[in-house]
Amino acid sequence: MPGRYLKETATLFPATLAGSLPKPSWLAETSKLWPQWRAQGEQLAEAKRDATLLWLKLQEDAGLDIVGNGEQSRQHFVHGFLEAVEGTDFEHKVEIGIRADRYKAMVPQVVGPLRLRGRVHATEARLTRAHTGKQLKFTLPGPMTIVDTVADRHYGDRVKLAFAFAELLKQ
Repeated sequence: MPGRYLKETATLFPATLAGSLPKPSWLAETSKLWPQWRAQGEQLAEAKRDATLLWLKLQEDAGLDIVGNGEQSRQHFVHGFLEAVEGTDFEHKVEIGIRADRYKAMVPQVVGPLRLRGRVHATEARLTRAHTGKQLKFTLPGPMTIVDTVADRHYGDRVKLAFAFAELLKQ
């Protein structure tokens, strides 16, 4: 019930944040676009939950009306989405120029038809919802942003690839 949370926000322009929040140094490398995690397995899952709850509390303390998980569970906001997509290969990353060739990055490859494995960010949404009554938001990348940060080895056409991702985002 989306309206249920909007009643709580009586301001004309609800306050929120744009973008991700920094990951604590105990969770991941700092000041990196694709930081490496500092733990693995259940320790990593616990650290991601702790970082999410930390940022959630700080957002509420700051008086924000609409809060999020700070993207603490994602190495990168595009790749966090791609982790739930069949047809992407994270094991064999390749280096490409991204953002109009402004810099080089190691990216996953699209190697087959794209399909969702399940609900994207469902675990993060359940955790965040369990700890706040405020309105929530989750950042999803747009199709062209995704196309810019993957290597296409299947579709052979940026427009077709973008429409395939748009279909997944719609789901």
